[in-house]
Amino acid sequence: MSGALIVNADDWGRDRQTTDQTLACVRRGTVSAVSAMMFMEDSERAAAIARDSGIDAGLHLNLTTAFSARRCSARLIEHHDRITGYLRRYAFTRVIFNPRLIRSFEYVVGAQVDEFRRIFRTEVMRVDGHHHMHLCANVLMGGLLPRGTIVRRNFSFGACEKSVWNRAFRSIEDSWLARRYRIADFFFSLPPMAPRRRLKRIFGLAAQFKVEVETHPIAADEYDFLMGEEMAHLTANTVICSSVAALSGR
Repeated sequence: MSGALIVNADDWGRDRQTTDQTLACVRRGTVSAVSAMMFMEDSERAAAIARDSGIDAGLHLNLTTAFSARRCSARLIEHHDRITGYLRRYAFTRVIFNPRLIRSFEYVVGAQVDEFRRIFRTEVMRVDGHHHMHLCANVLMGGLLPRGTIVRRNFSFGACEKSVWNRAFRSIEDSWLARRYRIADFFFSLPPMAPRRRLKRIFGLAAQFKVEVETHPIAADEYDFLMGEEMAHLTANTVICSSVAALSGR
């Protein structure tokens, strides 16, 4: 099995600063790909940049943060507000299927998929979620993610990092995802960047496994790290792939 390291930046298009700081990291060679938000204030400009620059972009499904684009229908906002109010009410709502919101989820997810096709002029090949809500029960059980796409899995944790029940639930959900979509072998967040041995271990896994690392370059500490010399030093023996397509091979 050949490995791969993907460093994926979330929130592409959320606002101009987020897009520009992420773009700087892409040009620096420390970010492989981006996850794009739809119906946000910088969505259309960010899509044009990605198209013109050949940046690998996936859909960053947004079910928890208000849309900020001017071109947004009242119907879409109404359905989105219903979902947002539900998912942000309690932490456990993510894992509970709400039959009253079936139509709202179908409409909001479908609208974002269609908008991605419109502004990126291509099909959705990869999906993840803002606050990881692409894994909420209504999305998964409703079969709302395009079949055969690359879908972000749960965070990977060691035996001492989460409870047995937490890890068991994540494992069951990831096994379910793997039967329907393409997923990475491991998924981590870039922070915390200290101790450095944590990142060295994560990057080292990419020698044998498909590893995705999530980052948010709008955060000052992450941006400085991605633009600095230490990232290059820690990945000296690991190639940062220029496309998430590297995760396709199993």
